[in-house]
Amino acid sequence: MSTLANDVPLIYLITDGLLTDQNFHEESGRTINTIQLAIAARISLVQIREKRLSGKNVFNLTHQVVGLARGSRTEVFVNDRADIAAAAGADGVQLTEDSLPVPVIRKVFPDLLVGASTHSSGAVTAAAAAGADFAVFGPVFETHGKEGFQGLEKLRTACRAAGKMPLVAIGGIDATNYLEVLATGARGFAAIRFLNNAQNLSKIKEMLESPA
Repeated sequence: MSTLANDVPLIYLITDGLLTDQNFHEESGRTINTIQLAIAARISLVQIREKRLSGKNVFNLTHQVVGLARGSRTEVFVNDRADIAAAAGADGVQLTEDSLPVPVIRKVFPDLLVGASTHSSGAVTAAAAAGADFAVFGPVFETHGKEGFQGLEKLRTACRAAGKMPLVAIGGIDATNYLEVLATGARGFAAIRFLNNAQNLSKIKEMLESPA
């Protein structure tokens, strides 16, 4: 059974996007090491989100990560590229608002879990109606590289719009504010900077078991 049905909260590590084809051989080990720590910390989901890599290297990275995650509770997703996710044996694909629609992915890749990235309650409702396995909503808080943010009230509304579909919050979430996020009804949170940090990953279990 998928982690999506069991983990509360869902914790979703998204890779930091710093890899290029030029630095892949020198720097991919850093990404792999971070993901190994995430798997050891029993992180729910890992997304390979390396937009500056060629399809070949996204596949190579994903294939390695799938091997590392095999037998663990961590499920592996690939950003946008359902074809690479399926070829590398990943668990799912994370669709952007510019990706192919969820029903198309379902038809062509029936074995993949499908996450939908959303930025409004309407998009959350649409993702649920289209049959997405979960949605990511944000940015919740002000975050580097993003203009504007949704805030907790809009997150709470989005959680209601999601119905039974798990909703994962993203954007500026860390150890100082994740409890506020979970209090809105979100099933979990995703993060790039906070979770791509060895010290933070080592403290995840303690943080969740002793939230006070």
